[in-house]
Amino acid sequence: MNIYQIQTMAQRLEGNTYPGRGIVIGKTADGKKSAVAYFIMGRSANSRNRVFTEKDGAVFTEPFDASKVEDPSLIIYAALRNHENKLIVTNGDQTDTIWEGLKAGKSFSEALTSREFEPDAPNLTPRISGMLTFADGDFTYEMSILKSADAEGTACNRYTFSYPSLSGLGHFIHTYVCDGNPIPTFQGEPERVAIPDDIDAFTTEVWNALDENNKISLYVRYTDLATGESESRMLNKNA
Repeated sequence: MNIYQIQTMAQRLEGNTYPGRGIVIGKTADGKKSAVAYFIMGRSANSRNRVFTEKDGAVFTEPFDASKVEDPSLIIYAALRNHENKLIVTNGDQTDTIWEGLKAGKSFSEALTSREFEPDAPNLTPRISGMLTFADGDFTYEMSILKSADAEGTACNRYTFSYPSLSGLGHFIHTYVCDGNPIPTFQGEPERVAIPDDIDAFTTEVWNALDENNKISLYVRYTDLATGESESRMLNKNA
């Protein structure tokens, strides 16, 4: 067993109809850029009624048809924000929790101590988060998952993973193992994935690998480590 095996995102997603929401963070193979990807999926009409929008460098989930929104509490939020030399990406409104925590002098993990998994029994969807910290022409990154300790949701288990950035390597964390009823929560460490140099190739790879019926939106951002300039791609099924 090769525990250091790196798979493409297409390989990681193959045959998985519902990994839920997913975050990828890593460095391109040439070592010149950071890469961040966030995707959302949905099974219900309420979940599928969403699009990504980008405003002033932040990314939000918003309703595609506002008249059809049933419950906005867990599906409408800021997914990606900047604070100074840090880039935050999460699957819920804990983006703002981290953002406010950083402004108050807290660390990534300290800011998340006030949050738990989502109150959507019986699924008890975990909150997944990531943060890149840029410095000296490079970056490090952290990933977190807050998940239920048991099937009843009696307590919250908290896991934080800290990584140096290595060329060609990324880590992929998603809310669910696969589809189910209830949907099984992600297990283990974030998965090792390949990060190609070309943002369009990566965006296409991830989007095409997501289940056609359940995928909703994908956002990808590459940041040049030498200049700090970024480029992004955004795909919405509800275009």
